[in-house]
Amino acid sequence: MALEELKKYTIIVADTGDFDAIKTYQPTDATTNPSLILAAAKMPQYKQLVDSTVSSSATLEEAMDRLFVAFGLEILKVVPGRVSTEVDARLSFDKDAQVAKARRLIKLYADAGIAKERVLIKLSSTWEGIQAAKLLEAEGIHCNLTLMFSMPQAIACAEAKVTLISPFVGRITDWYGKKLGVSSFDRESEPGVRFVRGVYNYYKKFGYKTEIMGASFRNTMQILELAGCDLLTISPALLEQLRVLSAEVPRRLCSERASQDCPDSAARSLNEAEFRWQLNEDEMATDKLAEGIRRFAADAATLEKQIEAALVAKSSA
Repeated sequence: MALEELKKYTIIVADTGDFDAIKTYQPTDATTNPSLILAAAKMPQYKQLVDSTVSSSATLEEAMDRLFVAFGLEILKVVPGRVSTEVDARLSFDKDAQVAKARRLIKLYADAGIAKERVLIKLSSTWEGIQAAKLLEAEGIHCNLTLMFSMPQAIACAEAKVTLISPFVGRITDWYGKKLGVSSFDRESEPGVRFVRGVYNYYKKFGYKTEIMGASFRNTMQILELAGCDLLTISPALLEQLRVLSAEVPRRLCSERASQDCPDSAARSLNEAEFRWQLNEDEMATDKLAEGIRRFAADAATLEKQIEAALVAKSSA
């Protein structure tokens, strides 16, 4: 089946907070974000986990941190690798606040007996997020830079020696589809896939150690066109489609071909002004980065209200 074939070239990551689903597909790693935790927290089977988190927390901020780590701890029971836990998107433009939150999350994992090597701290790919990651990586705290839509973001992350980036394939393609008024693209012109291929070839050509994890997929074609990427994080629905799909899965990305497939003659380096200007000049990346931060922030706020209500109920009992 296609899923098993894909696993020969690429590390499969489950893109969900539902650890029952994770057990089904046996990925190596798993990723979470506020939207996924919000969805999982509403499921009846996780009510006890949410309630126990609230009962052991004194403040709303503490309860939110503990809830994200609680889901991460449960996920780590069923995956052999790492879990990605996201820093609140509302901190995306505050480097120091992101660093402090990351350290807090890592301490909560450590208090539960989890080594920091099994946790990736997810940060938005803003300039501030990338600089926070640079500092954290120097401390041995590994980071996953999310909401990745452009080469300036990818280059800055590589220069910061970030452990992993998550380019958002589906959201890139969504934007171009709407902009161009088309409902689909062929394999060669698919914008999100082309972007990830470009980053992959650039990183491999110039020897960057930062891993590339394609994310935000809309269909199995996008996934299979990136066979050979370091990692791919995939929703349970698409994992199921891949599991039952009978198809050959040729390797599409290969580090040995990267040099000939990358047009750059030299590696690039960006200072803050250059990063901000080049990102500003990319209409799609600017739109999708801002939209992604707003979406994650909105879902975090919704989850916060749910937990706040539970805290109020606890104090009234």
